[in-house]
Amino acid sequence: MTAAHPGPHPRPRPASRTGPRPASDPGPRRAPRRVPPVLFAGVAAVGLAVSAWDVRDRTTWFLETFWALIGLPLVVLLWRRFPLTGLLCGLLAAHTLVLAAGGHYTYAQVPAGDWVRDTFGLSRNPYDRFGHLMQGFVPAVLVRELLSRTSPLRGSRWLAPLTVCACLAFSAFFELLEWAAALIGGHGADAFLATQGDVWDTQWDMFCALTGAVLSLLLLSRAHDRQLADLAARDGVRPLRVFHPHG
Repeated sequence: MTAAHPGPHPRPRPASRTGPRPASDPGPRRAPRRVPPVLFAGVAAVGLAVSAWDVRDRTTWFLETFWALIGLPLVVLLWRRFPLTGLLCGLLAAHTLVLAAGGHYTYAQVPAGDWVRDTFGLSRNPYDRFGHLMQGFVPAVLVRELLSRTSPLRGSRWLAPLTVCACLAFSAFFELLEWAAALIGGHGADAFLATQGDVWDTQWDMFCALTGAVLSLLLLSRAHDRQLADLAARDGVRPLRVFHPHG
């Protein structure tokens, strides 16, 4: 008798996918959780409301918080047509709190600034300097986002320098407003100006805004680009792309 044919060799079974994952395989990446924009808006609104309670000077509070009082409703009204990145929302909320504190106490008398002055032996309350640093740091991301999504500057090498120029121009415009307030209000505008006797206060304010804008672009541009791309993929807004002037 002849031996039975063993038949085709059985194929090796693939390794089970339910087994332990190799240590070198990190597995699927989870998308980072988004902070709801309504939370940022709520924090900003509560900060403004609290700062308006028992203020030292009502006119100064209004002048210092004017941009937040206008900007917050504008962002809410335009949200469906022009949603913002989470990074920008967080920065705008933080800037609102800085403005609210300065408006409540006046910039020259914010307690946190008094503590820094006394601890480090400074000649003045530095909260005004911090406020102008934020005046460049936060608008830099705002201007960058607007230009990236609405102009041919998306991805261009001119985006960063023009963003810095826009922030410095806004700082200079704000100083002109302070000058006008001083002419109209006289000594009554001292709390709004917060010069604290420094004859170079205007120049220092613009320098702080310039420094803040440059630091913002150096530290946040990559994270901002990622969020712009995520926003484009998620909500269908205009994506970030490289602009070629000759192509």
